[in-house]
Amino acid sequence: MAKALIGYLSNDRRSTDRLAADNARLRARIGELESLVLKLQEQNDALVSERAEQLLELDAQMQLA
Repeated sequence: MAKALIGYLSNDRRSTDRLAADNARLRARIGELESLVLKLQEQNDALVSERAEQLLELDAQMQLA
């Protein structure tokens, strides 16, 4: 019985086509999310750098006063 079910599931062309389409869709989404992560990391690095410069300027001003 198990062999019959496995053979039935493996030969169902619709399920393999659906799985292939889902796989392609998910891979595309992963690519989009990876791109978004890189963009957000760049934005975060820029904000951290800007804030560090502000703090250094503030520290320099406080030392002069």
